Amino acid sequence: MLDDPRTVRISGDDTAAVHRRLDDADAERRPEDYRGKPVPEAYVWCNLTSGNGTRALWLLLLPFMVVNLAHWMRPATRGRQRTVRLYGLLVRLTGLTLTVLLVAAACEVALDLAAWQCAGTRACGEEHSWLGFLSPDMSGNGWWSQPGRRLALASLVPAGLTGLLWYLSHRTWSAYESQRPLSRGAEPDEEAGRTGLGRPGFWYGRRLVARLRAAHTAAALLTVTAAVGGPAARYDREAADSAVLDSLGLLLNATLVVGVAVVLWVVCRRGRSERRLDRELDAALVGRLPTSSLVLLVLTLAYAGWSRPGWQSEGRLPGDMTFGGLALVQGVLVIALGVVARVLYRTRPESRTAMRGLGGPAVAMLACALGGVMSGGVAQRVADWLDGTRGSLPGPPVLLTWQASVIPPTLIVLLGLCGVLARRTWQLRSREVGSVERDYEFDDELDYKGEPKDPARTRRIASTRAMATLTDRAPLMLGITSSVTLLLGTAALVGALTTGDTPAEAARGSYVVVQGTAETAQALGSWLIGLGFILLVTWGRRAYKDPAARRTIGILWDVGTFWPRAAHPFAPPCYAERAVPDLTWRMVTWTRATGGRLVLSGHSQGSVLAAAAAWQLPTSVRKRVALLTYGSPLERLYGRWFPAHFGPVALTSLHREVDCWRNLFRLTDPIGGPVRLPGDCGPQVDREPLKDPLAHGRTEQHPLPAPILGHSDYQADPAFAEERGRLLARLAPEVPAPRAQDDGAPQGSSGRSSG
Repeated sequence: MLDDPRTVRISGDDTAAVHRRLDDADAERRPEDYRGKPVPEAYVWCNLTSGNGTRALWLLLLPFMVVNLAHWMRPATRGRQRTVRLYGLLVRLTGLTLTVLLVAAACEVALDLAAWQCAGTRACGEEHSWLGFLSPDMSGNGWWSQPGRRLALASLVPAGLTGLLWYLSHRTWSAYESQRPLSRGAEPDEEAGRTGLGRPGFWYGRRLVARLRAAHTAAALLTVTAAVGGPAARYDREAADSAVLDSLGLLLNATLVVGVAVVLWVVCRRGRSERRLDRELDAALVGRLPTSSLVLLVLTLAYAGWSRPGWQSEGRLPGDMTFGGLALVQGVLVIALGVVARVLYRTRPESRTAMRGLGGPAVAMLACALGGVMSGGVAQRVADWLDGTRGSLPGPPVLLTWQASVIPPTLIVLLGLCGVLARRTWQLRSREVGSVERDYEFDDELDYKGEPKDPARTRRIASTRAMATLTDRAPLMLGITSSVTLLLGTAALVGALTTGDTPAEAARGSYVVVQGTAETAQALGSWLIGLGFILLVTWGRRAYKDPAARRTIGILWDVGTFWPRAAHPFAPPCYAERAVPDLTWRMVTWTRATGGRLVLSGHSQGSVLAAAAAWQLPTSVRKRVALLTYGSPLERLYGRWFPAHFGPVALTSLHREVDCWRNLFRLTDPIGGPVRLPGDCGPQVDREPLKDPLAHGRTEQHPLPAPILGHSDYQADPAFAEERGRLLARLAPEVPAPRAQDDGAPQGSSGRSSG
């Protein structure tokens, strides 16, 4: 970034820091040496998303991250504050169901498949000797062989998973959400043309994340409690051997219901506090709710472990009701979210908004589908590992088999959609050939230097441009995928609840074609869902050992973890809650100390951080900042998918509030694009598309073929230096130098240009 191997860290730590060239470290003390020259410095934040090997665990949190995105994808609106709060509430409830789904899947594997079915079946117990002490036949009816005690012991697996999620959330909460932004007064609300990203408390979600973490931890522990105590209470009620145990089971179940009600109240009670820095922390709630749930779990384990000599494990635990209920609730929440999103969109419709405001519900549906695939994949693989092809175990719940069976038709639809997009891209490539020839000023026979044309290179450039437009097809892809997932998921739920059998069993005795299709879909779906789980584990293992693979995951996480954790506390942490305060503190302290001005430049996701940091600056400092973005997804991705915060109204306000803003983009860039401000603001911000490659053939400046750069290396284009020079010339010409610290502001050491 600084084009110099000798750099020095000016401020920050190993996670994120500001660097300068060694020669510029004390630039403010030598203003005469920098008259007319900028002092570049770089803010490096890559470790916030790629870091050490433990980041590979973030793959397990993918559904949580996706549902958190849905919270921020609400349409822009006028008024309707209650509807906006309802939108956030529905997303938070959807996130809560995902936590319950993950823990229920762990209970299915550990309690149902391993402890209940395998340990209770002689053939499976003999095959897996490590379960021998739990098997009545292998252990001679030993102490641990009673079903209640087996369930109690196996519950340590989902309880341990809950503890791991709590630990990850708490550790990242201390490192990210607890980074306090710069204190400043509130400014006019987004109703007056401002975005919520400029609110003082937007990047300080400490209180909400702590509340949600307590609620989700309690919900997970209550799920384990229900999985252990439910079968024991049902046996006591049916056997009627002990009135004391029966009464105790009823009491524990009643307490469980109260705990669920408290969790729902905590999730529904309060959303984000953005208009001020909310430094309060609900210490009693954060501490007591998970602790109370843990105490209830311990009491339930003691209750389930009480001796019941006549109790035997048969069939499977009632998982169909649990997973079926979760699927039904998730479907209702997603449909309700779609209705609310549509109501919000109609108050301020924007033609560029993705899916006409339905992007959030579609992403929430995708999060539920990912959670279902991961849960079903784990259950299917473990069942196959325990039972193999013997068929001695009942296996996982029927609903999970139905959900796996709808994966093949979903993939068929997606493959057809990919074929349509490939055809359209090929047609666009043919049209782009003429555009490329016009851009490089070809005549009929020769190129612009009088040399023969290179048709193959022209086609490569046209193909790159056509492929770059696939990003703009994402709403179509997501819309069809989420719609098909919702429809087929509903069909799977209806099929499982009405038949009570797997698809192959339900189709037995019908037409040969129907039976063959059902058997094929079930077998192929089971194989595909297992393959997906294996690929996820393999990718996570590779990311743990390979820094390059870990950086790839970091890139995928750039968009997903930009936003604060507003809907799910177990989502990967929001790096912007560290990066944005870093940038604002640096710019404010430097301008106070030197009286200087600066150019804030950002590439790709860095341009999003730059815009977010500019919104957080006090008005007096914001007017001393010029903005230079290149390869920026501000409008192409964020403006379309997050219109409430990066829509045209918000970006226009940013243009008016900074000193100046210029944006560079290429037609070959699949990520960056124009800002597309309405009216006269558009040409003031967006430069004409940069040529890529810089030369079509061999020229005096490019004797070797120039590369097609796409999204990378914008600084290699002369236009970058030209635009930066114009911005620097527009700013105050005086050289910044240290000034008297009469206001208590910290001494700055930055230059006039920040990268």
